[in-house]
Formats: sequence, C-alpha cells, structure tokens
Amino acid sequence: MRAGGGAASRALALALLLHRCCLLLGPLGLRPAAAQDGNGCGHTLLAPHSGTLSSKNYPGTYPNHTMCRWRLQAPLGTSLLLAFGDVDLEPSEHCAHSSLLLSDPQAGTAYGPYCRNSVPSAPLLVTNSSSVTVLFNSTSHRSGRGLLLSYATSQHPDLVSCLVRGTHYTQEHISVYCPAGCKDIHGDIWGNPSQGYRDTSVLCKAAVHAGVIADELGGQVTLSREKGITLYESAFANGLHSKRGSLSEKRLVFHKACDDVLEVAAFNASSWWHEVDVLGQVRAWVAERAALGTAGHSWAAEPSAETAWLELDLGTRRNVTGIITKGSSEQLRDYYVTSYRVSSSRDGKNWKPYRGSASQEDKVFEGNADSHGEVSNAFIPPIVARYVRVTPQRWHQRVALKVALVGCPLARVRAPRPYVPSVPREVPVPTSRLSTHTPIPGIALDPEKAGSTLLVMLLIGGFVLLCSVLLLLAFLCHRKRKSAAELNCGITKGYPKLESSQVCSLQSLQPPSLASFPTAPAPGDLSRTHSPEYAEPDLVQVSPSSQTGPSTFKPLLDEGYTLPLVLSHYDVPGKHHEYAEPLPPEPEYATPFSEPEPPGTRRSPCGIAGPPGCPPVRYRTPAPRPGEERTGSPCPEGSRGDGPLAHVYHEAL
Repeated sequence: MRAGGGAASRALALALLLHRCCLLLGPLGLRPAAAQDGNGCGHTLLAPHSGTLSSKNYPGTYPNHTMCRWRLQAPLGTSLLLAFGDVDLEPSEHCAHSSLLLSDPQAGTAYGPYCRNSVPSAPLLVTNSSSVTVLFNSTSHRSGRGLLLSYATSQHPDLVSCLVRGTHYTQEHISVYCPAGCKDIHGDIWGNPSQGYRDTSVLCKAAVHAGVIADELGGQVTLSREKGITLYESAFANGLHSKRGSLSEKRLVFHKACDDVLEVAAFNASSWWHEVDVLGQVRAWVAERAALGTAGHSWAAEPSAETAWLELDLGTRRNVTGIITKGSSEQLRDYYVTSYRVSSSRDGKNWKPYRGSASQEDKVFEGNADSHGEVSNAFIPPIVARYVRVTPQRWHQRVALKVALVGCPLARVRAPRPYVPSVPREVPVPTSRLSTHTPIPGIALDPEKAGSTLLVMLLIGGFVLLCSVLLLLAFLCHRKRKSAAELNCGITKGYPKLESSQVCSLQSLQPPSLASFPTAPAPGDLSRTHSPEYAEPDLVQVSPSSQTGPSTFKPLLDEGYTLPLVLSHYDVPGKHHEYAEPLPPEPEYATPFSEPEPPGTRRSPCGIAGPPGCPPVRYRTPAPRPGEERTGSPCPEGSRGDGPLAHVYHEAL
C-alpha cells in the first residue's frame, strides 16, 4: 500500500509540474497560433498571419445561450490588427444579453463589450499585443446577425474585412490586404477573371475567384476600377461560382502576373477510347484531342481502365500558375470529370503530387459540372516543372477531358559570382630622384578647385560661341549690302550689267508699234490723215566709265529689266528711275459735248443722195492705214455730214 501511495503521489507531482510548465511556456508563444472552443462558433479559419471568424448561423440570427472563445496568436515580434466586418448583437444595457469582448491576457487590457448600441468607433482596431482573446456570449434575444471579425499581423496595415465591396472605393487603383477565410463568407460576385467583376462584388471573395490569392492564406491584392461593361458572364473557378450581372458604372480588374496559356509540346495518356457507332465506324478519342482549343470531341479513357491519367509535356521547364479543364464538348455524350489531382515531374519519371500551401495532404481540385463549360483552378504556390499529370478522381459517365495550362516561362536567375578580394599591389618608393620625366597617365583635380576650373571652362566656351555668332551676323550683313548694290535700275525689268562695271547701261529702245490716228482735218476734207507723234527716247552712248542717261520710257521686256529690291518703305521710289508706260495700241476716243438741235433744223446725215437706212454719223473716224483697203459701207463717202458737225479727237496723253 505504501508503494502504491508513493507512486500515486509521484504521478500527481509530475502532473502538477507539467501544468506549471504549460502555464510558463504559454506566454512565451509556444502554444498554438490560434484555437477556438464553445458551442456558438461559426465559420472559422485561423492562419498564422491572418484569419476570419464568425458566430454561428452568420449572417442569420445567432442562437440563444451560446458562447465561443477564439485565441489569436501572432508571430513573435509582431502585433495584431482586428477588422470588424459586422457586429450586430441585440442591444441591452451594458450589452448584458449579447456581447463581444476582446482582451489581452498578457498585458491585462480589454476592449469592449460591444453590441448593437455600442459598436467599435473604427473599423480597424490596432493592438500592441501579439495575443488576443475574442469572447462572444449570447443569452435570450430576438434578432441579430451576430459577429464577423478578421485579423492580420502588424505587417499588413491595409487589412480589410471580407465584406468590403468595390463601391466603397473612389480611387482608380486599389491595393489592400485580404485575410484568409473570405471564400465561404456570404457575399455575391458578378463576372469572371477575363472580363472583370462588377463593382458591387465583394472584393476579397472576387480575388479568390480570380485566382489572385489562396483562401487558406490570404494576401495582397492589387486591382483597378475601370469602365463598366454591358453584361458580366458567370464562371466557375477555384471552388466559387459567380453570377451573371448587368451593366455597371465601374468594373474591378485584378492584376495578375504570369497568366498566359502555355503551349503543350506533346500529350500522353494511360489509354484512350475507340468508339464504334451503329454504322460500324470507329472514332478514336486519342490523347491529342485533349487540347482545349481542339474542335470536336475530347480525350476519353478506356472504360475498363481502373486508373486513368492524362500527361502534358511542355517541352521545357515552365512556371505553371493554373489549369483550365473542360468535358467532352458534345451534347449527346455528356462526359466530364468532377474532381482530379495534379502531379508534376522534371524528368517524366519521378512524380510529385501537388499539395496546398497550408496542408500536408494532396490537394483535390473541383472539376466540371457539365460537358461544355470551362473551370479554372489556380496553383498557389505555382508548379515549376516540364511534365504535368492530371489524375481524375470522380467523373460523370466516362473519363473525358480537355486541358490547358496557364503560366509563363521560367525566369533564369544567374548565380552571382563569388567575391574575390583584390590584393593591393605594392608600389615601389624611389630612393633617389629620377633624372628622366615619367608621363602622367591622367590629371588629378583638387576637389576644392574643381568648381573654379569648371566655371573657367564654361566662360571660355560661352565666349567662343558669342564670337561665332557675331562673325556670322557680320557676314550676313555684308552679303546683304553687296546684293543691294548690284540691283538693276528699274521697276519691272532691269538692264544687263557690264562685267567690268556695276553701273547700269541704257540701251536703245525700239519704239513700239502703235496704231496711227488722223488729225482733225478741215471741214469737208477727209483725205488728210496724220499719225500721232510720240516722243522718242534719247539715245545715249554708254561707256563703262560714263553714267547712264535718264529715260522716261520703260525698257523692253526682253532686256533683263527686273523690279528693284525694296529694302524698306523709305526706299520707295528708291534710287532707281520709274518709267512711264507707253500708250496702248488701241485708240481711245473722247465723248463730245454738244447741245441737242431742234427737230426742225436737224439734217439728214447721209445727204440728198444717201441711201435710206444709213446710220447717222456724228464723229470723224480715223483714216485707214496706208495699204489697207476700206471695207464696204452702205453710206457713200461723200455723205458723212457737213463740217460743222465734225469734232476733233483728243489723242491719249
């Protein structure tokens, strides 16, 4: 009995010692990162760096007389941030019926209690502690959605709640940190990764659907608000089904790198199905039909095969970030895979199953729900391999599959060269002064004199540039004056200059050929005609040393006469002569002025012998030129009227 009692006492002492050790090691952070207990806990995902928790039945009414306690623990050296998504507890005095209480057991601080009439003052609570206990308690109540809370470490100050929507932002570019566990929180999303999402979608849930972050980890999200579109198509991706949405003012476009469709070099499969129709024709569902862009039917395995798989050879190692699957693509043959696993290999022999980022088990991906729709799944972290194998787990009627891989080429990282310290060379110190001059390879400038030297160089360069500009201006002015001195002496045409002199020469002008007009003869005498006499230009003999004579006539057009160059308005008329234009070749008549005669004294212009119908003649017409025949006229020459009716023509000046 004594031996038994001693053993029992030793066991009790050991248990007390272990309990004390647990109490001592708990504050040191050696306990689990997070834990929960109670009957009022709802959706909960507690990751090392972030997480989400909610009350039971959220967003429905939480049950009566329930309690839940969550213990949150951050890594050493960091503190916790708490984002309140929703706190809707039935109000009561001092929140006695239903309450939320936050406490720090190490520092002895507490936040709350909170309920509907006593909500947190800010959506984000910054604590200075690495461990926080969240206590939710409810008694008898009638209404209330309950509690939704998210947390992250102090390394992510831009933490947001799972209920934040795109309409809560006004800036064009958005960068936030989404916590883990937002995938199963109630909230709608409209759209797909290729088109974008309606701005009324919950932001973090849409990020999981687009494959930007993994729900079990959370992460940083970068997106932009762009112009909305008319219709948002629904899609199934990463375990979430989005809705079909209508027109919106803005849409959410997530920025994701390494998201291109990879080219597959070859397909291989465990087996393929040879279909024989009612007419006896054979159609092969070979592995090459598994390409997503292939028209018609897909790859299908033999019905008798116990384990079927499809292998894709990328030709070289690639960075694979996602996969897209599709069924048989035929309405009459509704074949598709509902779930599958993925493994990878670098040599095609040793295969490594893909596992989630926060799990040690092989990850099972959700497949298709019909034979014609496309389903996307993201690899976070990505796969780096050349060979990728898809192994179906469950299927509908028959294993049939079309596959496409998403990713980018593998970036080659060059290994840095090892650092080799350079050994300083020994410079011999001369013991005696050398007689020969050693050339200096370079010029060393004193840092204190470098500024003044640069200033002198700038001044010299500026002086040289200024002198060049002045010389150019002087040359242009000299050339301009020289061209002005060589101008000809005329307005419209100039005389050609002599080679040995710059003095203008005046050559003989030929009198223009003008029409001759008769002078005013005596009354009744029409045979005398006189041609008008014009002043002839003076003929001046011009020598190289003599001056040119003035002239009032414009030279001929073929003598090189040009308009004088007018340098300014003060040069008009200028130093050159302006010549008078010669008379035009056509005669110009002056209209006579006479008083009307009485009707009784008016005589016939044709005379007695004039024929009837002859027009009256009032003017003396000029005589025809010599040698020119007179045209016929109905009136005789002698019946042109009497002398008193004739008038003298005025010659043009």
